[in-house]
Amino acid sequence: MNSNKLLSSLCYFSVLFAPFLFPIIVYFVTNDEVVKGHVKKALLSHLIPFGTVLVLGVLAIGSAFWNADTVPVWFFAGIALSGIVNIVVVIWNIIKGIKVLQEE
Repeated sequence: MNSNKLLSSLCYFSVLFAPFLFPIIVYFVTNDEVVKGHVKKALLSHLIPFGTVLVLGVLAIGSAFWNADTVPVWFFAGIALSGIVNIVVVIWNIIKGIKVLQEE
């Protein structure tokens, strides 16, 4: 197995164990442009769940200024949507990591 393919796939799999740290380390350690391309894609896909949580936090702060007796429905919809997006991103990273390993 080629070590470049292994590094590229581990960058995608790192969504499960070190989403930001591992791709950044690989980016600065490797000299291969193909691996760096996969690192950039993996890191970008690892930022998507962070963005959804950030938006959800803004929605939570915004809902604090509304009527305290009712919780806005869109806040719960945001939680559900954030969860779905995060699950899809994790599945996409696993599939992409497997595809990189299977490339010839």
